[in-house]
Amino acid sequence: MIIVLKEKTLSKQVKDLVNLLSQTGCQTSIFQENGRRYLRLNGCTICEAEEYVKDFNCIESMVFSPYPFEMASRSFKKKKTEFLVKKVRIGGSKIVMAAGPCAVEDRETLFRIARDVKSAGADILRGGAYKPRSSPYSFQGLEKEGLKILSEVGSLVDMPVITEVIDQYSIETVASYSDIIQVGARNMQNFRLLKELGQVRNPVLLKRGMSATIEEWLMAAEYILAEGNGKVILCERGIRTFEKYTRNTLDLSAVPVASGLSHLPVFVDPSHGTGRWKYVKPMSMASLAAGADGLVVEVHVTPEKALCDGEQSLLPEKFAEMMSSLKKVALTLDRTL
Repeated sequence: MIIVLKEKTLSKQVKDLVNLLSQTGCQTSIFQENGRRYLRLNGCTICEAEEYVKDFNCIESMVFSPYPFEMASRSFKKKKTEFLVKKVRIGGSKIVMAAGPCAVEDRETLFRIARDVKSAGADILRGGAYKPRSSPYSFQGLEKEGLKILSEVGSLVDMPVITEVIDQYSIETVASYSDIIQVGARNMQNFRLLKELGQVRNPVLLKRGMSATIEEWLMAAEYILAEGNGKVILCERGIRTFEKYTRNTLDLSAVPVASGLSHLPVFVDPSHGTGRWKYVKPMSMASLAAGADGLVVEVHVTPEKALCDGEQSLLPEKFAEMMSSLKKVALTLDRTL
């Protein structure tokens, strides 16, 4: 249960309210989002809470959610969350496209890709600097040097950038060079990392874990929201099943389900979801039809020479062709791309 406090509530009023609730056995915690203060209550029913606080005029409303992900739920916020990343609006009627290589390899290659994807209509430049890989012998990324290249190229082509963080120790570095911080599937339930990301101002794109249920995914988002960072993007990237002909099984039913349960914008990553470039276009079109607010797609000028995930990367010309088709799909949905 969450108590929404009025905007100009005095600190003394909050303290008095917390003291009263504590005396009645309710456990309380205070958090903030976008300058508003809230109280989270545990250990009492909604009827008991309403009786306890009836004499306090600092309360705007009380929110009860039937789900464990209280702040991520539509009960807490009925309207979809929208926010700006530089000039790009996330969660609005425009479908947002993030595109770029799996990993930042060098400045020249990244600049060529960035220039091509922007020309085709991409809004955000993606590229990994820290690369958590299954094998310790695989390319692990350029790390801080990669962040510098990504930030520089993003500025040159006037695109916000998104890149992955792998642990809480690298948050400050990643946040200083990127506009959106990505949490990869392997880190979806790294709760210490999620709590730390709740303290930063950068939006967070949270990928669904490869074996996670939708509820577990939303509970992971709750960790970030509960610490005060309301700018969270959910990203479906495929789950692990018995299927061998695709890298993962892209669960597009998760898009309308998550959108119905939560006010957070939902993106889809069809590149990791399928692992094969030839399936990226049809799955991207299907993602839009399912209600996705954005896509994250891998593009490379020479996929056969890419240091990682070349087999799922589109050539720039294929990406441009796909964008043309996606714009037609968006039009039928009364949305733009």
